[in-house]
Amino acid sequence: METQDVEDASSKKRKRAAAETGPFVLRSLLQDLPLSAEGDRDDIEINCVEFLDQNLYVGTTASEILHFVQIPPDPEDASGQPSYILASRLPPAFHEPQTSVRPGVQQILLLPKINKACILCNWTVTFYSLPELSPVFGSTQIRSCNWIGGIDLNTDIKDVNNNGGKPAVTVLASLNKKIRVIKISEDPRGLRTIDFAGSTTSVRRDSIACVADSRSYALLDVDRLAKIPLFPISSLDDSQSGNVGGKFEDISGSSGGGISRSTSSAQGYSSGHQDTQSHTRSTSLSTLISAQYSRHGRGTSGDHSGRETPEGLFRESSPTPTRSPMRPLAREPSPSGDKPLPPPPATEATIAEQTAPPPPPAPEPIYLKPHIVSPSPQEFLLVTGTGLGDPGVGMFVNLEGDVTRSTLEFDRYPEQIVADGRGFGIDPTPLNIEDEEEGFILASMTRDQGESFCYGIEIQRWDQDPGEGETQKYWLDTPGEKDQTSKIGLRSVVDAGDLYFQDVVDKLRLKRFQPFATRSMDESILSLHSVDSRTAISLERVSGERELFESGESQPEGWEEHRNEEELQFAQRLGHSRTRIVAWSGKDIWWTVRNPLALRLDASISDMAESKIRDDKTYPSLDRMKLVELINSLRGREAKTETEFLSLGYIRQRAGLLLFMSGLDVLAGPPSEPEYRIAEDALLEGGLDPRVILAILPYLRNEIIEGKSGIWVHGGVKDVADSFITNSSTNSENPRQDNAMSDHILQFLKRFLAAWRKKKGFGSIANEKEVFKSVDAALLIVLLQLDKSSPAGVPRGRSVRTELYDLVDHGVDCFERAISLLESHNRLYVLSRLYQSRKMAAEVLATWRRIVEGKVDEGREFRDGEQRVREYLAKIRNAALVQEYGVWLAARNPKLGVQVFAEDKSQVKFEPTQVVEILRSGAPGAVKEYLEYLVFSKNHAEYINELIAYYLDIVTMKLEQSKEARAILAQTYESYRALRPPKPTYRQFITDNALDEEWWHSRLRLLQLLGGSQGSASQYDVAAILERIALYTQELVPEIIILDGRQSHHEEALRLLTHGLGDYDTAINYCLLGGSSIYHPVSGTVARQSLPSREQQAELFGYLLSEFLKIEDISNRIEQTSNLLERFGGWFDIGHVLSLIPDNWSVELVSGFLVSSLRRIVRERSETMIAKALSGAENLKTTADLIGKIDAAGPSVEA
Repeated sequence: METQDVEDASSKKRKRAAAETGPFVLRSLLQDLPLSAEGDRDDIEINCVEFLDQNLYVGTTASEILHFVQIPPDPEDASGQPSYILASRLPPAFHEPQTSVRPGVQQILLLPKINKACILCNWTVTFYSLPELSPVFGSTQIRSCNWIGGIDLNTDIKDVNNNGGKPAVTVLASLNKKIRVIKISEDPRGLRTIDFAGSTTSVRRDSIACVADSRSYALLDVDRLAKIPLFPISSLDDSQSGNVGGKFEDISGSSGGGISRSTSSAQGYSSGHQDTQSHTRSTSLSTLISAQYSRHGRGTSGDHSGRETPEGLFRESSPTPTRSPMRPLAREPSPSGDKPLPPPPATEATIAEQTAPPPPPAPEPIYLKPHIVSPSPQEFLLVTGTGLGDPGVGMFVNLEGDVTRSTLEFDRYPEQIVADGRGFGIDPTPLNIEDEEEGFILASMTRDQGESFCYGIEIQRWDQDPGEGETQKYWLDTPGEKDQTSKIGLRSVVDAGDLYFQDVVDKLRLKRFQPFATRSMDESILSLHSVDSRTAISLERVSGERELFESGESQPEGWEEHRNEEELQFAQRLGHSRTRIVAWSGKDIWWTVRNPLALRLDASISDMAESKIRDDKTYPSLDRMKLVELINSLRGREAKTETEFLSLGYIRQRAGLLLFMSGLDVLAGPPSEPEYRIAEDALLEGGLDPRVILAILPYLRNEIIEGKSGIWVHGGVKDVADSFITNSSTNSENPRQDNAMSDHILQFLKRFLAAWRKKKGFGSIANEKEVFKSVDAALLIVLLQLDKSSPAGVPRGRSVRTELYDLVDHGVDCFERAISLLESHNRLYVLSRLYQSRKMAAEVLATWRRIVEGKVDEGREFRDGEQRVREYLAKIRNAALVQEYGVWLAARNPKLGVQVFAEDKSQVKFEPTQVVEILRSGAPGAVKEYLEYLVFSKNHAEYINELIAYYLDIVTMKLEQSKEARAILAQTYESYRALRPPKPTYRQFITDNALDEEWWHSRLRLLQLLGGSQGSASQYDVAAILERIALYTQELVPEIIILDGRQSHHEEALRLLTHGLGDYDTAINYCLLGGSSIYHPVSGTVARQSLPSREQQAELFGYLLSEFLKIEDISNRIEQTSNLLERFGGWFDIGHVLSLIPDNWSVELVSGFLVSSLRRIVRERSETMIAKALSGAENLKTTADLIGKIDAAGPSVEA
C-alpha cells in the first residue's frame, strides 16, 4: 500500500508569485503521484481523473488506473484535510491495436446509478464494478471505440430510483463507422445504431446529442435517428462548407457490429469521414464563424499549426484508419422542415472552372480537437478555430442547432474545456439548483511568455452578453515552475470534493481588537500634552473614567478564550467549499475550486498596494483609483448566502478602512472629497465598528470605550488596523503631527460618526452602549475642532455650530465625558444646552451664572444672559431654584430680578409678603422695585406706606447729603414760575426735565403715590410723612400741597399752588377733585363717587378766586382771574364775585363771566316758568280725569 498525504494548508502554505484575484484557484488534491509502479519511468502522464464517494480514480498513459481511497480527517478538526491511500493499481484489459500507438487509459466513465464503471483503454471499453473496480459482464468488451459517454445530463446519474424497475443507464459508444446506443443495467444491451462515422466525443441532453468527428460538429436525435450538421471544427476546412445547417435528416443504419464477447484478434476498422449533403440552414453558421476569425487572420504558427494527423492531435482518437469511401446515406426530409433547397453548388463550381485559372494545390487538412460542453439544459458550447496556436471561438447552439448567444473568444485554441455554474438567467432545475449562479468556462491552453510558453487555465464568463459588460478573462497558473511547462488536464468529476479555506476563516472570523495594546494611555496623554493642555487634562480624567467603567463588571475567567472558540466554530462553517472540477499536470492533481469572494477581493486589494521608501523607512502605498473602482463594483450587490453576506461586509470594511487610512499617508497626497465619501459609504454599508476608525487616530483613540466584552472585528480588518497603529506608534516623531487632522478628515469623521448616531436603538448593533459612548465623544471632539473657526456669537443658518447644538440637544451617551470636554474647551453655553437635554435645571442655571459673572465662554453665544435666566426661571417648577436664582438676579438687576417673582405665567408662585422677606434678606436693593410692582401694577394698597417710606428715605437722604440737590429743586420752582401761560403742570414739567438719578425718579414716584388715586388718606400715615419732611418744606412744596389736601387744609394748599409753585392748572384740578387726587392717572379713570359735591367744589373755587386776586403780577392776576371766572363761572355767585372784584377793574375784564352769569340767570328763570306751566297743565289734566270718572260712575244714594 502507498499513502499520499495532502499538504497541510496551515503549516505549509504556498507563497504564490501573483495574488489569487481570479474566480477560481487550485488547491492540492494529490501531489507527486506514483505513476510508475516501479518508480523508474518519467514519461508516464495522467490521462483522466474521476472522483466518486471518496474514491479517486486516475488513468495514466501506462494503461493503468490508480485507485485511491480517501481517509477523512479528524472530525474534531474542522480545518483538517483528508489524505489518500493507494488502494490498487489496475491494468484494464484491452484489445491490442494494429498500430504501436497506445494512449493508455483514455476514459473513466463512472455509472454510480448501477455501480458500474466503463474504462476506455487503448480503444477498448471494459466494464467494472464500483468502487473496487472488479471486472463485470465476463469478457464483454467494446472494441475499436473512440469514445464512450453521452450520458443524459438532464438525469441524476447517482439517483438509483428507477420508478420501481431495475436501474439502468444509456450511453453512447463511438465506433469507427457507427455510434451504438447501449443500455447498461445487469448487463450491457445494444438499443440501436446511429450511422455516424468517426465520432470522437458526445454530450447529450435528453435525446439530443451533440457529437463531433475529426472535422465537424453535428446534432443527433438518438431516438429518431436523425441529425443536423453543424459547422466545421476548423474554419479553414472548406470541405464542410456545403454541409452546414439544415433540418434533421434520417441516419438510421444497419444493426451490425459493436459489442463483442470474443477475444479474437483485432478487427480492421476505419474512421473515414462521411461525405453527405444536407440542407443549408437559414442562419449561416459558416458566415458567423468566418466573421469571428476575420480579426485574427488565418495563419498558423510554428509547431502548433495543427497540420498533423488526428491521432497526433488528441489521444482519444483511434489509430490511423484505412481510408475508404463512404456511400451516401439516404436522406428523408424532416416532417417539420419546409425550407427550400439552395442552388446546387456544382453550378457555381462549373462556372468557376470555365472563367478562373486552374486552382492552386489544396492545403493540407487541419485537424483540431473538438470540444463540446453543455453549460445549460438547452445549450451546447462548441469550439472552433484555425490552429492550435491561434485563437479559438466558442459557439452556443440550442437543441435545434440555432445560435443562441454571442460567441466566446479564447486566446488560444484550448486543450480542454469545462463549464461550471448554472448561469444568470437560466431557470434552475433539480440538478443545478445548488450550483453557483455565475457561469464560467475554464479552458486549459498555452500562453506565450516571451520566447517560451507556459500552460495555464483561461477563465471567462459564458452567461454574459457583451452588452452587459466588457468580457473579462482570468489566467490561472499551476503552482510551481515545473508544472507550468506541462499540459494541464481538466475534468468535471461525478462527485463533488470538499475543501476548506483556512484563510477565509482567518479573515472573516471575529477577533478581539485591542486599540491600546500597542500604545499605552500614558503615552497618548503625554503626546497630547504638547498640543493642548486642556485636552491632556481631559484625557487624564477620561482615563480614570474608563478604568472605572470597564472594571465595573468583570468577565468570568477564561471568557475571551471561550469567545474565541465560539467565533472559530462559527467561522469554520464559512471556510467550507465544494467543487467537481479537477485539474492535473505532471504528477499533481488539484481541485479547481471557486475562489471564495472574501479571498478573491481581498487579494485584489492586496494587489493594489505597493511600498515606498523614505528616510530609510518603508511605507505602504495604495492605488486609490483601483480601490475606488472595487468599492463601486460592490454597490447594490446583494448577498445570496450567509458567507457572501459576511464576505461583502468584510471587503467593504477593509477597502473603506484602507481608503481612509491612505489619507493619513505621509507620502501620498490627501484623498479627494469624493474618495472620502466613497470610503464613508463603504464603511457604513460594511458595518465596521466605528471604534476601529477612532483607534487609528491618536487624537480620538482615547475616546474609545471597549467595555467588558471588548471590540470584535473581522480578522482581516484587525490585521490592517493593528499594523497601522503599530507603525504610527513607532514611526511617529512629532506628537503634534499625530493629532493634526485636516479639514477633510474632520468632515469625513463628522459625517461618518453622525451616520452612526442614527443607528441608535438598532438591535443589530453589538455592544451598543460602549459603541455610542465612543461615537458621541469622538463626534463632540470633531465638532468642537471644526467650530474653532466659526465666528463668535449666535450662528446664522446651518453651520457646524448648529450641528454641535443638535448633538448636545438630542442627548449624548457619554454624558460625563461630554461635560469634561466642554469644560476643557471653555464651551460653557454648549455645556448648558447639554444639561438642558437632561433637564438638569440646577446645572443649567449654575453654568449660565458662570457666564454672566464673566467666566470665559469661547463661543460667546449667550447674549442677554440675565434675560435668558429670567425666562428660564419662569419655566421650571423647582421653587428653591427659582428663589435662589431669582434673588441672585434681583441683586444684579433689580428691575429684571423682581420679574421672576412677579411673573404671572411662572410655574412657581410666591406670596408677596414672602417675596418681600426673601428680597430683604438676599437682595435689599430690589425690595423697592418689587413694592412698586405690587402698588402700581397690582394695586396692593397695603404696601403703599412701605413704598412711600423707601421713597422718602431716598429723597430725604439725598437732600440731607447734597446741597446741590436742594438747589436743583429750588431752581425748578423758579424756572417753572417764570414760565408764561399756557404752560404744563409742575408735575409734567419735572417729568419732562427729569434727571437720570435714582432720587429724582423716586421723588416722581413719591408724588404719584401721595397725590394719586390709590385710595384715601387713611392708606398712608400723613402725620408721619409730614414729620419726616418737616425739615424740607421749602424743597418739597408739591409734597406739602398734597399732604395739606389730605388733611383738608385746602386754603393752605391752594395758596402754595398759586403762590409757591404758580401751577394754576393744578390748582383748578385741585378744586374739581376736592384736593384728594391731584396727580391722578389717565383722565377719566377717577371714580365718580370719589369726586366732591358741587357745593364743595364751589367753596374751593371761592378760595382759589381769593388767591388769584392776590397774585402779585397784575397782568397774571387779571389773566388767571378772568380765565377762572369765564371757564368755571357756574360755580360762583355773581353777587359774591362782584363784591370781590376791585372797583378799578374794567367791566370788560369780567364781561365773559357777567354774560354767562346773566344768561344762566335768564335760563334758570325761563326754566322755572316752564316748569310752573307744565305743573299747571298737569293739574288741569288730573282734574279732567277725575270729573270723567265721576260722570261715569253716576249718582249714588247713601242710606
